[in-house]
Amino acid sequence: MAAEETKPEGSSSGNALGTALRTALTDALPVPTTAQPVSDPEQHETANSLAEEPTLSHALATDDHEEKGVVQESRDDEVADLGWNEKKENIAAPLVGGMDNEDLWLLIRRFNKQMYHVKEVPNSVPGNLDLNIADEEEFSPDKLRATVERFYMSVVVGLLAAVKHVARLRSWRETRRTSCFCAAYFIAWMFDFIVPLLTVTIIALIVYPPSRKALFPPAPIALVDSTSGGVQKPKAGVLGSVDSATGAPEHHKGEAVEQEASSFFNGFTSIVVTSATGKNLQADPPTEDGSPDDSVPDPTGLAVTAAEAKDVAAGGRPGSKHDNTKIPVENAMWTKMRPIMHGIADVSDTWERFANALSPTPPFPKDIYRLRLAALVVPLVLVSIFLSSYVFVKGATFGIGFGFFGDPVITRGLTWLNRNYPHWEKLLELRNTILKGVPTNAQLTLTLLRIGEANKAPLPPPPRVNSPPPDKPVEITDAELRATGAEPPLNATDSELQAAMAHDPQTAHETGGADIDAAKGAKHGRRGSKILGFFKGTTKGAVKTAMGADHARAKAGSRPAKYRLGAVPRANANLVSGPVDFQARYEGHKGHVYITTKATIPAVAFSTDSTIERIGSAEREDLHPLWSIAVGDIAGLKKVGGLGWKSKIVVGWSLGREVADGLEITDRRGCVTRITALPLRDELFNRLVAMGGQKWEAW
Repeated sequence: MAAEETKPEGSSSGNALGTALRTALTDALPVPTTAQPVSDPEQHETANSLAEEPTLSHALATDDHEEKGVVQESRDDEVADLGWNEKKENIAAPLVGGMDNEDLWLLIRRFNKQMYHVKEVPNSVPGNLDLNIADEEEFSPDKLRATVERFYMSVVVGLLAAVKHVARLRSWRETRRTSCFCAAYFIAWMFDFIVPLLTVTIIALIVYPPSRKALFPPAPIALVDSTSGGVQKPKAGVLGSVDSATGAPEHHKGEAVEQEASSFFNGFTSIVVTSATGKNLQADPPTEDGSPDDSVPDPTGLAVTAAEAKDVAAGGRPGSKHDNTKIPVENAMWTKMRPIMHGIADVSDTWERFANALSPTPPFPKDIYRLRLAALVVPLVLVSIFLSSYVFVKGATFGIGFGFFGDPVITRGLTWLNRNYPHWEKLLELRNTILKGVPTNAQLTLTLLRIGEANKAPLPPPPRVNSPPPDKPVEITDAELRATGAEPPLNATDSELQAAMAHDPQTAHETGGADIDAAKGAKHGRRGSKILGFFKGTTKGAVKTAMGADHARAKAGSRPAKYRLGAVPRANANLVSGPVDFQARYEGHKGHVYITTKATIPAVAFSTDSTIERIGSAEREDLHPLWSIAVGDIAGLKKVGGLGWKSKIVVGWSLGREVADGLEITDRRGCVTRITALPLRDELFNRLVAMGGQKWEAW
């Protein structure tokens, strides 16, 4: 017998240690995880389950976490209901280890607004995290609205907080803190150490989080006057939230900022007026002659018609026939909307990545991202100490000159790179280098949803509260309002703070003057209100007639009418469902979409069996689904409207009801299955997008 070759025991352990060190070094350095987009752009890799860990998000979801919440507890094969359709007081906390439930629901609410359409991508993903925005993402005014609102919540509110911190420092109201900043600045100035001081401060803020609250003690944004840096009455008339610009009351954390973002967007004109109506033709169901959408005029045309009428009254040329610029200018504006929307989304993505790098959320690593950012600033400290200001200015002006006059050299260099290394610029993106592995809020939410699916405990949706929040001040703790040292917060007395936070119903209606009041005011008058009430009543009857006619059209075989059946639920209908069974319709037939996970291959299916509502679908072999799709075979998910966008406006105005929208599921063979009248559309979307091993791209 041939002697067996054996490797020394130290060899395997040494190789493992070397591999671990190389992996740790690669993670710490700002270099791409893989060069595949350049070296082998045609390589395709797909996965069918979370366990295959095709990305960092999948790997973190299936990892054994040190800090565990209710979701991460071990359980049997049965899917656990951790509080779907329950009040927040009845939901266990924390659901995810190291994270408050309010923060979790904030992320899920904003994820629901941001995600419309996802497709599977077989290629490697930037930063080893999927759910990046596609370069050719679809444009719709409704998506533009969601993008601008997200920009407000992420960037605008953050910049406003920074402006108010600067105002507090410049005001000298917090005398000791401002004195320390002033002394440090001018001492560094005397010894030519301004740049080293700034860079060392930045490193401290990055690496040591407690320094942030010491140097910049927190205060509610709405409570700080951006001019004087002192205490002001919140614009909402009460301090009902700590992270919003107006201080408006809220039921759940972040709701006030979300309402502000909506109000912020509604201030736009022209194109944004169209977007504010929620026009999203890509998600509208097919229409036919005599359908509700066919009989409703386009409300966005009213703005254009009114503008043309004003021009005619002022002596202008009547209508667009005499205006040869109207069509080309409109076309140019709408054509540029997609790259503008994509640019706004990229800015929001980068802002969120930096925020998540500085303050990571479990299960993402706690220190590696901060250390990577700090390591990039350290060379600046050394250079600023040994480099004179003359050399710095000389180098900067040379760079400006080369950038302006060096076009022939730059162009030839870029041409050579594009020819020899296609897509090389992808490797140099921030998400592939400095911010490698750092998630956006959407990627973080997807990872949290995957944790729930990996542990057979789908995350409960954010609780719904239909009543308005109370107009009373929020309870302020040291985490929201504090000062450095012995000074009182904002150098204000307790009575001043209490007076500013107390409710005043008049403050919200104050404007900048009589001219603003006159421009802003819009009164219908008694007669106008009666006319509106009359039209609302007649419209309500017309809508109900059209909805009744849909049943006849559906029986006659009209597919668009089948899609509209059940889209407007009855006023007192019980819409409670999930996390396994979801009320829905398919081809107009009433039934349930249900998810099976006990089978060898998890799948989503639809059945018209009415017993599902009473006893569910778990462990039932008597169900005969109309269709079934393996979760691993899903290649695309798209949210679609239950009614056309014009009909939605009319239904919401006349009936005051919520429309149950739909979902399209595309499998890897290209077959599309459309589910309609789905009240918990977002919740089903979130389950399906998190269950499998697909790498997604947002469209």
